[in-house]
Amino acid sequence: MSVPSTDPMIGRLIDGRYQVRSRIARGGMATVYLATDLRLERRVAIKIMHGHLADDSAFKIRFIQEARSAARLAHPNVVNVFDQGQDADMAYLVMEYLPGITLRDLLKDYGRLTPEQTLDILEAVLSGLAAAHKAGIVHRDVKPENVLLADDGRIKISDFGLARAVNNNTATGQALLGTIAYLSPELVTRGVADARSDIYALGIMTFEMLTGEQPYVGEAPMQIAYQHANDTVPMPSSKVDSIPRELDELVLWATARDPEDRPRDARVMLDQLHDVSALVRGGTQELALQSTMVLPASLRTSANALADAETQVFGPKLAPTKPPAATLLGIHPVGTGPVGPPDSRELLGKKACKRKRRGFWLFALVVLLAAAFGGTGWYFGSGPGSDVMLPDFASASPETASAELTELGLQPELGGAFSATVAEGIVIGTDPDAGSRVPQDSPVTVIVSQGLQPITLPTLAGVTQEAASALITDLKAVVGSIDPVFNGDVPEGTVVAASKETDGADVSAGGEYFEGLTVNLVVSLGAIPNVDGKTVAEATDILAGKNLLVVSGEQTYSDTVAEGDVITAQVPEGTIREGATLTLVISRGPEPVIVPNVVGMTWADGKATLSALGFKLDYSALWDVPGFSIVIKATDPPAGTSAVRGTTIRLTGELA
Repeated sequence: MSVPSTDPMIGRLIDGRYQVRSRIARGGMATVYLATDLRLERRVAIKIMHGHLADDSAFKIRFIQEARSAARLAHPNVVNVFDQGQDADMAYLVMEYLPGITLRDLLKDYGRLTPEQTLDILEAVLSGLAAAHKAGIVHRDVKPENVLLADDGRIKISDFGLARAVNNNTATGQALLGTIAYLSPELVTRGVADARSDIYALGIMTFEMLTGEQPYVGEAPMQIAYQHANDTVPMPSSKVDSIPRELDELVLWATARDPEDRPRDARVMLDQLHDVSALVRGGTQELALQSTMVLPASLRTSANALADAETQVFGPKLAPTKPPAATLLGIHPVGTGPVGPPDSRELLGKKACKRKRRGFWLFALVVLLAAAFGGTGWYFGSGPGSDVMLPDFASASPETASAELTELGLQPELGGAFSATVAEGIVIGTDPDAGSRVPQDSPVTVIVSQGLQPITLPTLAGVTQEAASALITDLKAVVGSIDPVFNGDVPEGTVVAASKETDGADVSAGGEYFEGLTVNLVVSLGAIPNVDGKTVAEATDILAGKNLLVVSGEQTYSDTVAEGDVITAQVPEGTIREGATLTLVISRGPEPVIVPNVVGMTWADGKATLSALGFKLDYSALWDVPGFSIVIKATDPPAGTSAVRGTTIRLTGELA
């Protein structure tokens, strides 16, 4: 989509490599732009964290975690991550660019999808999630906005910004991360997520694709969260009659409130989806006559399959859709139908006994449940199974953090990390992160800032500007201002000098410094072009090509430069930068000279006088009489007239 040119990021060069072209989308944590990778000459999507989050270490860590999580995956249905870094205070993530739309856009345009379209999208998403689950990664934010439909037909899942590595019970680390419409019951009630939480979100998304609406709606987010935790997702066919029964059961299986009743990961659900797809694509008429699908043992009904071949059950709450047709007609198998009216007293007695037995078992069940809940509450509340939520110790002292962790029944361990934002000796954070829940007696690492990381800056003078910039940024330093100057001793594009931005100290020869150092570079523009002997127009064009201005200065005589041409370009003193003004010295041609009076001089004296002034001599008219002295009688041009140097003077004379 087009973006107004007022966006300051448009046209910006990030990290000396990525040229931002336009904005694609904006979220709560970051904005995604279309950019060009100048090094590899390809289009990429670059995700840039919002500026107001740059100082929040938790958001930075989560932003970097997205890159690491996605980079561990190499799958056709997962958006590739190419690069991650930081330009000044701006954290960014470079991803594969897929021109197209999201699944949310498709649902907005079409309302709902056909079963076949739903199956195609489900297969691609499950394939990508299966790769993530196999790598030990839970996505935690599966929703239509994160499913990309490329123009060339590819379907990919994106945005691993909330992803985390999986353990047996992966906590969210925050109150509730993800989109409320797709949160699983265990995330709402216990704040715990694993691969089955992704399956639940995918089941909600499947319901939405088939029906065009979400199963739970409410005026407030907590109303929706309450329904997730306490209600059972309805069958899609309750909204759209034509939806096949197999897809109903797939949605109910994926959205079971108890995680144990769901597929354990995306691979298990993908395998089942292939069987469902084969049945659905066979036609709805055939589906009505199909027998019950075989699902995992934990999901099969305990009812007699032969007695009700059409019933498919995913859990104990689903009853058979209808009794056998023969029973509806009043026909019973031999030996099973009613033989005659039963005795009323016998029937009442049986019912009374049954009620007594039911009352006893209900009382026993209540007592048993109360004991179980009480024991569970003790175990997880104050017993050995209780978890502790980690406080946020950022900016605290190590002693304070260690003391509080000890009071919470945890084992503090000190660790260190360099930081450009947290002063040395101050706590950066903990591992696990603040907000995580950990068992008592667990070790917790208190990460203490070691200050700025030392770096060894190499020699910068004499290398190209591009190489110097790469050397600086690779060391987590920052390239400051670039000052182009004319220098006849250093090739164009080469660094002449480098200095610290803070105090101007020379760092051209390198040395020991710290990360975050800002280095200003002075780069050579090469020598100022030589315009001696050029016409004024030629000299002006040549110097303008180097962004130099010219003015005409004094005119002076020159025996070597033609009149009106440039004798030289006078350069001002000091450092010469683009935009400087040079003064052109213009030739007036050779300087005229007054012909001296040599009449009456001897031939030798007259010749010496005229030659000293730069005149040439023609003495062919002089007498050449041996032994006689010749006196100059006349000159042509005559004495007292002006003539330029090099003019030929004709001499006449006579014997003395």
